[in-house]
Amino acid sequence: MRQDFIATEKVQMEDDISASVVVSRDVLPNLSPKSSNASVKLVKNCEYRLFQRPDDAVHRGFDKQTEFDMAQPGNFMANFEPLNGDTLADIVEDVVEFQKYTAPMRDLLQAAHDKGGQYVVSSANPRLIGGKPSKNPRYLQVRPDLQKPMRTYVAEMGARLSRRVPLDQALITPVNAVLTGRRNNPPEPGIRPLAVFNPIHYQELPELFMDFICSVTGKSPSTTGAGSEGALTKGPFNALRATADLNNTLVSFIVSGYAGFSSAAGYIGPNRRVDHDISLLIPEIWARLEEHERDPQRMIREGHLEKLEDFEYEGKTVQASRLGYRITDRFVAAFMGKIFDNPAVAMDEAILKPETQDMAVFVDGVNNIVEAQQQAAQHYLDDGSIDDACPPLKALLTIMATGAYQGKDVRHPDIRELFTLDYLLASDWYRQRLETKQRRDIALWQRHCSDLQHFLDQESHQDVAAEMDIAGRLQKAQATLEHIKSPAYLQSLKGTIGADLLEACPG
Repeated sequence: MRQDFIATEKVQMEDDISASVVVSRDVLPNLSPKSSNASVKLVKNCEYRLFQRPDDAVHRGFDKQTEFDMAQPGNFMANFEPLNGDTLADIVEDVVEFQKYTAPMRDLLQAAHDKGGQYVVSSANPRLIGGKPSKNPRYLQVRPDLQKPMRTYVAEMGARLSRRVPLDQALITPVNAVLTGRRNNPPEPGIRPLAVFNPIHYQELPELFMDFICSVTGKSPSTTGAGSEGALTKGPFNALRATADLNNTLVSFIVSGYAGFSSAAGYIGPNRRVDHDISLLIPEIWARLEEHERDPQRMIREGHLEKLEDFEYEGKTVQASRLGYRITDRFVAAFMGKIFDNPAVAMDEAILKPETQDMAVFVDGVNNIVEAQQQAAQHYLDDGSIDDACPPLKALLTIMATGAYQGKDVRHPDIRELFTLDYLLASDWYRQRLETKQRRDIALWQRHCSDLQHFLDQESHQDVAAEMDIAGRLQKAQATLEHIKSPAYLQSLKGTIGADLLEACPG
């Protein structure tokens, strides 16, 4: 790292559970100058605590945030070793190692040792299972923006001053960039490789959604295996067919125009273990890029991204084009010099071109992805849920499962056109989504009006109705209902995702 490098101050906006909405930029009172997208996504965190796995906390004093968090009262922790008696004494009395802890964790352990007879956990001591430390220690971290509200306040006020947004107006902080994460693994006994991606990849929507549909993931300390397990564990939380979520997500990407970048974690190639080092670098890089600099088409023109093409290996076609584009040494030279003294050393050929580490492993990793995508897509055909998919998604699922849709593969211009904004806005199925949204909003506000009228009609509620101005609320609800019924409201929905056509089964 450069000696003069200063990491950005980051305010985490979300983790596992959040609510989001996609709206046209035209309806918002102010917008970030970092984005000119026609439609933008607004996100709200729904969690008070974040479920963290502090892998680096095993090194005493390294993860200062985790040591501070775990030294506070009222914690929830899992898979940390309960310490007391001689075990705790050995830790506290080892002066050299004990001094490596930060003060909060050191004080906690010292206090437990001094009192005696108490159990305590150390951030550096995962639970021992079969004599080996667990690879999945967890704790619930209070959201940093709530724990340190001053940082959030400074960020908000800085944006207000820069944009000249008055205090009585909401500050709009839309999503400016989408960078998904990938967990990659080398080959292990019984587990195929998945370390084919270099630090940053860009995929156009067809290839990106092949990955989203499959949700393939590498072996992780928090799971029992690899494959599509990451997606399968979410199944119990969503009883809808997956096509509803995929339709919504695809429409969201098309109307917003967000580019599909991703970063690698775990391994790059079978020999380069990077853990989350790359993931931590991405915000530092993207925070320093102007909007035009992170435009993928510009990156391709400037040679910052190179396209992976299919190739032959031992007489068989390897569909490396599914990986999209990846960063080049020109990207490293252009954008990483503010972070590294010598970027070319940190990002050498083995990192930028994982196939140079072991071509056979690279080929098996690509085949692993393609086969997993084929199997995942086949399920949609087998259970009939493909019938609920919007036209672009239906074409993509068919190509993933069978190789072609109406005689056309994924590279055919007619297939690529299905994923464009012009096609979407002109399509009947997108208009149906908007009309479905309007129809459901009408039903919702009719129910609001009916409930308010029913409350107002109750003689026993007259005093409360007057105090709460139920008559005034009913009047406003009726006015809103009339607006929602109008053609103008339907037109205002353009640029949103509308609503999925999935309906409840008849009773």
